[in-house]
Amino acid sequence: MKDRGHLLTEQNNPNSQNLDELSTLEMVDVFNREDQKTVGAIAQARTHLAQAINLAAASLREGGRLFYVGAGTSGRLGVLDAAECPPTFCTPPELVQGIIAGGAAALLRSSEALEDEEESGAKAIIDHRVTKRDVVVGITAGGTTPYVHGSLQAARQCGASTIFIACVPAEQVPVEADVDIRLIVGPEVLAGSTRLKAGTVTKLALNILSTGVMVKLGKVYGNRMVDVAVTNSKLRDRAIRILCDLTELDREAAGDLLDKSDLQVKVALVMHLSGVAKAQAEKSLAAADGNLRTALGM
Repeated sequence: MKDRGHLLTEQNNPNSQNLDELSTLEMVDVFNREDQKTVGAIAQARTHLAQAINLAAASLREGGRLFYVGAGTSGRLGVLDAAECPPTFCTPPELVQGIIAGGAAALLRSSEALEDEEESGAKAIIDHRVTKRDVVVGITAGGTTPYVHGSLQAARQCGASTIFIACVPAEQVPVEADVDIRLIVGPEVLAGSTRLKAGTVTKLALNILSTGVMVKLGKVYGNRMVDVAVTNSKLRDRAIRILCDLTELDREAAGDLLDKSDLQVKVALVMHLSGVAKAQAEKSLAAADGNLRTALGM
């Protein structure tokens, strides 16, 4: 068994050595001060995050898919980000997928031992039929998870593009990947518990990555999620407000327009702003690869 004590995520944090002796308020303050380091870590990784967004957007534009692979907290964060894409951006479930060691059961019950199975990581890539058009993002806070490394190696063998996300410096865990994102937040308040700062900064990075990709794919107009899936009353209200904000319509008229577009906000906007019927609006959007701004320009 290798000694992982040298890894930044495993080291002792001098700012929380007396954690069990602090008052509750003092403890909260320690957590708060340490969590603020996550924002700085994102700023330091900005260039690599931008590269990852461009790489993934280019692949998805050509019919590829985006896969997140991880174990434990990292895997659950990847699955969460993937699961939020369909309702937020109206994407098909297969476009962005999360793969976690242990499968769906690991989302509810810890299967930490499975992260040591490098072969299982490789098999998951094969089972998902990853190709050279796809992008695989390996997520491992400490950088050493065999399941993730097995998946990335298999992805490279398939010709897929690879992105690596870790919270340790590259010199501690070097890796071969097209984009290497290091989110350096330092030792955890609770030594080795990477569901804390490491988990928080990973969630921030994944938010930026997936949202940035969807912006590049034309799923956003201005800062509005115009590809929102109208599947409940909250989302219908959001869709109506988007239509009201981007047109001169009142809520009742916006609701009628939404219904005439079969609950498709982008189609509704093209119908109204271009003065065309639903069929023509859909045709214009198809010709513009779904990009609302391009369709309106046409």
